[in-house]
Amino acid sequence: MKNILIIGAGKSSSFLIEYLLEKSDIENLFLTIADISTVNSLKLINNHRNAKAIILDVFNKEVREENIKNSDIVISMLPPRFHIQIAKDCITFNKHLVTASYITKEMKELDKAAKEKGLIFMNEIGLDPGLDHMSAMQIIDKIRNTGAKMLLFESFCGGIVAPESDTNLWNYKFTWNPRNVVLAGQGGAAMFIQEGTYKYIPYHKLFKRTEFLNINGYGKFEAYANRDSLKYRSVYGLDNIPTMYRGTIRKVGFSRAWNIFVQLGMTDDSYTIEGSENMSYRDFVNLFLAYSPSDSVELKLRSYLKIDQDDIMWEKLIELDIFNPKKKIGLKKATPAQMLQKILEDSWTLQQNDKDMIVMQHLFGYEINGKKQQIESSLVVLGENQTYTAMAKTVGLPVAIAALKILKGEIKTPGVQLPITKEVYEPILKELENYGIKFTERETSYLGYNPNNVIG
Repeated sequence: MKNILIIGAGKSSSFLIEYLLEKSDIENLFLTIADISTVNSLKLINNHRNAKAIILDVFNKEVREENIKNSDIVISMLPPRFHIQIAKDCITFNKHLVTASYITKEMKELDKAAKEKGLIFMNEIGLDPGLDHMSAMQIIDKIRNTGAKMLLFESFCGGIVAPESDTNLWNYKFTWNPRNVVLAGQGGAAMFIQEGTYKYIPYHKLFKRTEFLNINGYGKFEAYANRDSLKYRSVYGLDNIPTMYRGTIRKVGFSRAWNIFVQLGMTDDSYTIEGSENMSYRDFVNLFLAYSPSDSVELKLRSYLKIDQDDIMWEKLIELDIFNPKKKIGLKKATPAQMLQKILEDSWTLQQNDKDMIVMQHLFGYEINGKKQQIESSLVVLGENQTYTAMAKTVGLPVAIAALKILKGEIKTPGVQLPITKEVYEPILKELENYGIKFTERETSYLGYNPNNVIG
């Protein structure tokens, strides 16, 4: 049998494990699901004869190496910072590796060793990064093959709540790691290029400058700029493209409200708060407001941010119960970002039967025979429930399909890579269509820079 070691059985692993178990008899596969706890692993395996769950602490060198040595391919679904040690073990024991995470400098440095040993280290093969790369390169390659010149590439992706489960004023619930949501956009200015001009949006302005887009059948959305829209220019072969922008999708109005937390300093993760475990939600809000012997926390906040009491922004804050004097944070020496996350998780956690939704859209502008044209490519995927989410589906299935195709020798090119070659993206995208992950394309008139969608 072919042994697949899956390290990490978190939120994005449900469809990954289901797919490989469904293929296990015909493909002669055996899965070892390794995690710090077997609770979720056992639930997902559901007594399947071709799988087992084990406890694995990634810092336990002996156990980690033993399991990697006994596998034919390793899938790491751990947080990105843990991939590199697993990757080094895979080099040592001659094992292929698949992750959904961005290629780090340390991972890239293993490229030569992987190629020398004929190993495939496939990274960035989830949703974003992953599906975005594959779907974009498929169309970019198609446009290039006509001899056209690329003028514009814009790419947007977001994990949000499905319409039938949209039960709060923020039109949002956590479908991914809440910490990543709270810290989104930090670590430097957002960078992109617009009509040949480089643009930079500092973090404190990020959620004020959004671009709007329409998804057929689902209405209007907004997107705020990703931190670096330029790093894939050379990867995609778009070094000279005049416009390139990548953004994160939310329902309209989310960014304006989220900006309240940014302006107050609640998303800061660089220092800890003394006595945070005993603070109430109301105390937390008051940390960021000026002292007043008479004014209430509510009045001080409205005055500071110039929010009227009948503004929907105010109603969104009230809905979070953020002024409650009885609810405790309960986290010792927590950062403001961690405290905010705790408050938001009370309101934004997916319930058992809630459904999430993945929305992705690409815009490709190009010129051929003196005529400017544009292609719009969109994807909408709905989740099933709290466990089998659209996020887990669009992250886990590309990972699973890639791993199986590497095992079967259908993906052959060795080295540290991302899925931008036809050898990789074409068969994976084709198979994903069987699971309802299919992009809809339509030709539109070339818009170029749209002043109605001002992004700076």
